[in-house]
Order: sequence, then C-alpha cells, then structure tokens
Amino acid sequence: MIFLTVGTQFPFDRLVRAIDIAVGRGCITEPVYAQIGESSYRPDNFVSVKSLKKALFDKYILHASCVISHAGMGTISMVLSNNKPLLVMPRRRKYGEVVNDHQVAISKKFEESGHLLAVYREEDLPKKIVELKSFVPRLRSSNSDVIINRISGFLSCLNQFS
Repeated sequence: MIFLTVGTQFPFDRLVRAIDIAVGRGCITEPVYAQIGESSYRPDNFVSVKSLKKALFDKYILHASCVISHAGMGTISMVLSNNKPLLVMPRRRKYGEVVNDHQVAISKKFEESGHLLAVYREEDLPKKIVELKSFVPRLRSSNSDVIINRISGFLSCLNQFS
C-alpha cells in the first residue's frame, strides 16, 4: 500500500489530483490510501480521508511500502525515521499553495543528500513513481556537533554585546 499525505493545514489539490490521475492511468497499480486534509478535489481512484489521528497516521507510515507527500519537514522526518522510500512534491507559491517556496528548497536539499525523491512538475510524476519502486533512501544521521558549534558561536556573539 502506498500512503499519500498532504498535511492538514492547507489544501494540496494539485498533488491529490496528480496521484488520482496516475492511479487511473495505471501508473500506480498498488492500492493507495490517503490523508488529503482540506483538499476540495475528491479522488475517484483511491480511498481518502480528511485527517487521521496520530496513532493511525503512524500506523499507515509504518505499513506503507512507500510514501508520497508534500515536502513538509514533519512528514519528511517521520518517513525517514521509518526508513521508507519517499517521493515529495513541494507546495509552490506560484499556485497559491504556500506563502514562499521553502518546500522547494527542502526538497532539493534532501534529494541531493539521497534521502528522498522529489517531483516538481505533475507531468514528471509517472517517471518518478517508477523510480520510487526501487528507491532505497540513504539513512539520515544527525550531526549534533555541528549544531552545538553553531549555537555556541551564536551565543558567543551575543555575549560580545552584553
């Protein structure tokens, strides 16, 4: 089962519609279950709900063969911590889906690091779905020393002004 999630804060009709079309055209043959938030688009080719309680959401992530999502950091972190293949489509400012293109930057950084696949145009979705079937995400490890050094440097700068 493929789990599709778009978050709950804003609608993401563009992604929900693109996945519905991909399923309808046979590009996706595996069952899809989706959490579609406030989307006004209602898919014809897979089961969807508006929202899920956290425990159930976690269960879908755990049991999914892969996840397709917006490029929200919460979802990315959760999927990567479960070592699941992830395909993201960032929300875009030009479509009125977000106020800035931070999700594009997030997508590019995580894709460059080998943690996920990203698709930026709906017409590229079928090709990325084929890639997703064999994609193995690079394990994500935290480097707390880098974070500690950055915070320490910032605090040292503040001490100069006191």
